[in-house]
Amino acid sequence: MDLDRLTEIAPGVLVATAEPYVTTTTVVVGPAGSCLLIDPAVTVAELTGLAASLSARGLRPVAGWSTHPHWDHVLWHPAFGPDVPRFAAPAAVAAVARERDRILKATEETAPGHDPSFIGQLTSLAAGAIPWDGPAAEIIVHSAHAPGHGAVFLPDSGVLVAGDMCSDIEMPLLDMDTADPLGDYRTGLARLAAVPGVRQVVPGHGHVGDAEEFRRRLAADTAYLDKLERPTPFDDSRITRDWLRAVHNAQLDRFRH
Repeated sequence: MDLDRLTEIAPGVLVATAEPYVTTTTVVVGPAGSCLLIDPAVTVAELTGLAASLSARGLRPVAGWSTHPHWDHVLWHPAFGPDVPRFAAPAAVAAVARERDRILKATEETAPGHDPSFIGQLTSLAAGAIPWDGPAAEIIVHSAHAPGHGAVFLPDSGVLVAGDMCSDIEMPLLDMDTADPLGDYRTGLARLAAVPGVRQVVPGHGHVGDAEEFRRRLAADTAYLDKLERPTPFDDSRITRDWLRAVHNAQLDRFRH
């Protein structure tokens, strides 16, 4: 599905899915045509289409949120508004600043043509909710997958925008640069599991799931982590691409005793 095709998954919550990596973008509708834009992705053409789709619906972004500091989650398009405040958790903002050259290189290699001046221009938001005039958008920050990984929960609709977790097409992808990747990921899963009233989950890559599917994915991810700590190699049904296989093998090597 192209990003100019927005699907309403709950009243006032729209999701589009980009071709590369089955990457999702979430739009939360506010009053008087305002909207919150979460993780707009991925190619220039897709973002151009998204901007046109928003305009056709009479929507204009007034705030943005990046769930984490990987290149495909810190993108922007001038048509969204060059001065719109874009927020992320402090550790994510720091990581983008630290890894900016690598992020720009990865973006150009995979989705060329983005204006680098709009990539990763983020403002730190430590806790609480995203400041905007629309529905409450609570942030849940942890260190699973990437520094300052910040999911967003919309209590009015029960939608959890989970970032790069709770996917039906990717197994847990740990941040191997931390001292305790497994512990960090377990903490992240626990924080998401503790969110009350989740009715739908939107992964950063994959497909929207209902409450039952959310719990199933939490259980599947927990089981994957448990197996990593055992000496026996194992497989996972979500490992369907060569790059996922490579990451899985690296994680097996790291934690095999």
